[in-house]
Amino acid sequence: MATDDLSQHSFGVYKPEGHVLMSFARADDADAAARALRDGGLAGTSGDGPRLRRFSDREMLQQAEADIARASPVAAIGQELNLVKAQRDLAALGYHFLAVKADDDGQAARIAAIGREHHAERAQHYGRFIVEELIEHATDTAQVAESPDRGLDAQTPSGQEEERARLRPADK
Repeated sequence: MATDDLSQHSFGVYKPEGHVLMSFARADDADAAARALRDGGLAGTSGDGPRLRRFSDREMLQQAEADIARASPVAAIGQELNLVKAQRDLAALGYHFLAVKADDDGQAARIAAIGREHHAERAQHYGRFIVEELIEHATDTAQVAESPDRGLDAQTPSGQEEERARLRPADK
C-alpha cells in the first residue's frame, strides 16, 4: 500500500479524506476530466505530493476487493465499508475513478463541476466525519436510511448501483 495521502485508509478500507472521488462510466471521460483539472490548476503536484490519482476499473475493483477482505468490523459501523462496496460495484460495471485533493469546500465544488462537465456519475467529497455527494441527477430518488445490512443508498428505485448504469447507459 502506498503511503501518499491519495492512498488513505480507515479501518482497513479506502477513505481519501480531503479528496473528491469521482466515478466515470468511460475511461475517455475520466482522462478528459483529469486533463481539465490539471489545466485548471486543480490537479498538479504541490509541496505535499500529487493532487490527483487515477484508478482504472480493474485497479479500483482490485483495491475494493482487497479492502473488503481486510476491513475491520468497525468499518461496518459507519459508511466506509458501504462506500467501498459501491465503488466495487461501479468498477465491476467498468467505471473509472479520479481522486483529487480538495483544500476546501469551494475547491471541492469546482472539482465536482469539472467532473460533471465530463460526465462523472458521482463526486464524493471525503471529510473527516462525513462523505458528501456533490453531483445530483434528475433520476435520483430521495435518500433512505443506510445501514451495514442495507448498504449505501444509490438513490435509484432499487437502491442498487447496477441500476444507475441502466438509467444512464454509456459506451465503455
